[in-house]
Amino acid sequence: MTDNGYLCANEIHKEYKIGKTSLSVLSGINLEIKEGEILIILGASGAGKSTLLHILGMLDTPTSGHVSFKGENLSIAGQKELAGKRNRIFGFVFQFYHLLPDFNALENVLMPRLIGKKFFKTISKKEHTEKAVQLLERVGLGSRINHRPNELSGGEKQRVAIVRALMNDPEILLCDEPTGNLDTNSGREIKELIWELNEKTRQTVVIVTHDERFAKSAGQVVRMADGKIVNYSGN
Repeated sequence: MTDNGYLCANEIHKEYKIGKTSLSVLSGINLEIKEGEILIILGASGAGKSTLLHILGMLDTPTSGHVSFKGENLSIAGQKELAGKRNRIFGFVFQFYHLLPDFNALENVLMPRLIGKKFFKTISKKEHTEKAVQLLERVGLGSRINHRPNELSGGEKQRVAIVRALMNDPEILLCDEPTGNLDTNSGREIKELIWELNEKTRQTVVIVTHDERFAKSAGQVVRMADGKIVNYSGN
């Protein structure tokens, strides 16, 4: 694997120290995500897929190896620089939403812009709000913008989480079991929403899941077991 691709994992190893012993979670992962594609990482619990996703998104660091984006080695960036790159390059969607309970849907969606406000100095608060409202309306939540998380269904919460992840116009959307906490119908709706975003905006998406339904219409499918890639195929 070279650094010439869009987002690349290069010989990624990850170990955790437990007392005097080491637990190997990832063993020599090489992977290239292409711009504009949906890539699915499938595997049973404990396969290492979430750890890989966190390393790809620079939420965690590998024991050895590195991640590159557009040819740039992200692993050598300092913490301050890395935080800025992470905020601009990646949008994160997790299984359990991580919405702030005391804030409504609109306020939750606006949080990334408040955190990264130094990168959006030329954009007014009104423009931020208008964008957030437009995104919420786009995913069918126009009438729910003033509702707090405890007033939303699971599927609605995940839609808010996806919109929040899109607020900073990330180049890559990273999703960790985005339907794992949802019923079948809500899960199908979230899957359809992600595919629609990809089709209309060419949003690059990486999804970690154990749900085989995701594999049927993805651009690339990576299957993991015991910290290794055991199959890599394209549709």
